[in-house]
Amino acid sequence: MDAAREFYTNKNILAPMVRVCTMPTRLQATEYGADIVYSEEILDYSLMRSKRVENHAFGTVEFVNTKENSSGFRDVIFQTIPEERGRLVLQLGTGDATRALKCALLAAKDISAVDINMGCPLKFSTSSGAGSALLKKPEQVRDIMTTLRRNLPSEVHVTCKIRLLETTEKTIELARVIEACGVSAFGVHARYVSQRPRQPAHWDLMKHVVESVSCPVIANGDVFKHEDFERIKSETGAASAMCGRAALWNLSVFREEGLLPARENLNNILKKCLEWNHTVKNTKYLLRELLIKSTGLENEEGNALNKSKTLEEIARTFEVPETLIGSKRREHLKRPCEEDALSLDS
Repeated sequence: MDAAREFYTNKNILAPMVRVCTMPTRLQATEYGADIVYSEEILDYSLMRSKRVENHAFGTVEFVNTKENSSGFRDVIFQTIPEERGRLVLQLGTGDATRALKCALLAAKDISAVDINMGCPLKFSTSSGAGSALLKKPEQVRDIMTTLRRNLPSEVHVTCKIRLLETTEKTIELARVIEACGVSAFGVHARYVSQRPRQPAHWDLMKHVVESVSCPVIANGDVFKHEDFERIKSETGAASAMCGRAALWNLSVFREEGLLPARENLNNILKKCLEWNHTVKNTKYLLRELLIKSTGLENEEGNALNKSKTLEEIARTFEVPETLIGSKRREHLKRPCEEDALSLDS
């Protein structure tokens, strides 16, 4: 079995979700059992404007905006740790081969793969020619994917994630274009661009796509519990399976032993955010999403979370020890440094 096929065979994967697949979420998903984790979609222009910085205090690698935001900080566009290297996929939002390559080369030594988003229907992606806008542009798809494959180190996998086109024939035609570019694998979200998440995924149609190519295919859509990983692979013939929404609702979907209670899952994710001194803004976003799916925001906890301005306040709201904040800082490297200042945005 070649390296690409081995990497993408029989894996349970955390799907890319904007503002969700930041480092604390990815690390927690891995602890629960995820084999491969995707970053949130990162737009090419944002990553191109960043500088790769090694934060020695925390042992993280941070891609930091070279310009200050309105609060006087430089935003961290993307963050990882060396321990993620063997399972981390950077998902890019791009519609241009040159920009895609610049971004991929910038992050190449910190990731296992780069994935091009060709499925997101939201204006966030499509306005720049990325996301589902690429589904109707096979020549542009070919240009981006072949450019990446020809110029990236062989150990960096090149993939993309698509949706179903209007007909199975058109989807198969695009799948074969993608395979011919030399990709390691590609993902298929088994819904049409016009479909909303609440509408059932078309596993039956995905099966035809899988059978039309020889490279590994990653199945995505309606994986709601751990058993569904095996079920979608069995019914579609896909090499691996990917989970998005259910992971957002309760990340412990990756546990073979079954789901944890919602509050235990929330506390585990909060602890990860505190340990790594994660941004207040994204920590609040993650917890709000979890509360919405469990108890709702119209209660004392929800109100307190919305009013929180610091990690300390968030920790007190959920009765998690404040001593966890920044606890992943490496003791022997506790000293003021440029990298610390760059990463402490709010």
